[in-house]
Amino acid sequence: MNSLPFSPGLGAHTVTVSRVAENQWHAVENDLVVGRGHASRRLDGRTFLSIDTWRGAVFDRLADAMLADQSTPLYTVVDETDRDLAASWERAGFTSWRREREFVVPTDPRITSAPLPTGVVIATAGEVAEGPLRELDHAIRTEVQATVGWQTMPAEVLPWQGGTTPIDPSKYTVAKQDDQYVGLVRLATMTRQPRIGLIAVRAGERRHGIGRALLSHVLADLHRAGIETASAEVNETNEAALALLESFGARRTGSNLELVHQQEKA
Repeated sequence: MNSLPFSPGLGAHTVTVSRVAENQWHAVENDLVVGRGHASRRLDGRTFLSIDTWRGAVFDRLADAMLADQSTPLYTVVDETDRDLAASWERAGFTSWRREREFVVPTDPRITSAPLPTGVVIATAGEVAEGPLRELDHAIRTEVQATVGWQTMPAEVLPWQGGTTPIDPSKYTVAKQDDQYVGLVRLATMTRQPRIGLIAVRAGERRHGIGRALLSHVLADLHRAGIETASAEVNETNEAALALLESFGARRTGSNLELVHQQEKA
């Protein structure tokens, strides 16, 4: 646990920054904690930093200490309207990486109803088989990586680990055509408001209304359960997904800015 003293000026108490745990840092002044830093490693292997303090000089000292203790690249997420916080991370050397727009989507079928394409069958929860779902997941990831890149997908989408993906079929609704899985929706329900984590359709089956039918089915199920809205986040470059949500009456509620600190060139 390394400590870095910091004297903010004549007559002021010295601030000491210490690493108090593997993923936590404290800034202490006169025996009081005046700032906290936290590093969290996500399932995709990326490490995200957060800092909680109301003093800019303390923020800078915590950021310096955390960067010195962690290997790059490092990431953080801020509300795009919080320019002060974004500026603080930029002072520490972080730069813009991607933006995600946040939406609230109604579940009322009177707004979100969509026809099921001919020959397509929807399977949910206990009807979804893990084997075919893994095959679909692998195929979709390969197609996305070959075009826009997987980094454009929602941050919470689980990554490959050793060539496979941790999959819980109960969180998926899939579209089948000729007994083949051709599209999926992943729904996260652990939070107060269900979150649409991913909508994806095989490249050769797009523009046939499969994605629209899948989303409509999932929203209708939520509505029958008494849930009026779901949330979703979409990369600002994903025009197709943005258009789909907006056509369902989705209301934009904000946007997040993801920043990255890359290794400095020698």
